[in-house]
Amino acid sequence: MEIVYDYPLYRPPSEADSMIFQVTLGCSFNKCSFCNMYRTKEYAERPWEEIKAEIDMAAKFYPNTRRVFLADGDALNLPKYRIIQILQYLHCKFPELERVSCYAMPMNLLKKKDDELSEIRAAGLHMLYVGIESGSDIVLRKVTKGATFRTIVQACQKARRHGYVLSCMVILGLGGKTYTKEHIADTARILSETAPDYVGALTLCLEEGVYDEFMTKFAEPFVTLDDIDVLDELDRLVANFNPKRPVMFRANHASNVYSIGGTMPDDRDKILTLITNLKAHPEMLKPKFHRRF
Repeated sequence: MEIVYDYPLYRPPSEADSMIFQVTLGCSFNKCSFCNMYRTKEYAERPWEEIKAEIDMAAKFYPNTRRVFLADGDALNLPKYRIIQILQYLHCKFPELERVSCYAMPMNLLKKKDDELSEIRAAGLHMLYVGIESGSDIVLRKVTKGATFRTIVQACQKARRHGYVLSCMVILGLGGKTYTKEHIADTARILSETAPDYVGALTLCLEEGVYDEFMTKFAEPFVTLDDIDVLDELDRLVANFNPKRPVMFRANHASNVYSIGGTMPDDRDKILTLITNLKAHPEMLKPKFHRRF
């Protein structure tokens, strides 16, 4: 017996073994010009009766579930009472449940009051995936992120204050060749200031559905980075990422030119050495037809 999902369905790579419940459909913002994930969907909040029925069914067939991911891209946009209702029922039906997670936009974190985030955390939402994408206000504006350096920092710090585990994503190549310096310098700065528990670096791959929109919104010629340029951005990002606590850093997404990872700042030199070797031996890089966003 399986849950019938409303496709397309997305989840972070680290949620591969998680039970997924779609508590919302689509994304309430849905304007980021680089993202094609929910363009075929209209945002909707699913009725409690449907969510409850799916939890009941899953609990019958998968009672030992330990991890749950709440989809689609906007679970934290739900009212506090609905999120808590879902979390309490999940923990009731799955006695071995260890982690519940969801995507969280900076604007949704900022809209929730401190006491709301505290109550949601206490009810059992453990981990949030936040798309930072870039620390550069110029780049963020050109890709219609709906956030700024400062609002992203505020959102991440707010989540950390209330005890959430934070996993953040950034996108190499998002500023093209024109804004590569600002993009990486400010992204390293925002990561250093927020110091998430996990950081994942992806590489820009524009899908057909958003390519024209991305280029139009960028409002000037966008020059895509080649593989060596991407490695150069990664080199500068790692070199200037200085968190005050250990951060798990990964550039192993399917979009990346090579799988790289370690703990920052302890593994900085090891990662930089690997990047230098990859620049000297581009034949080691992943073939382009194996990469996707």
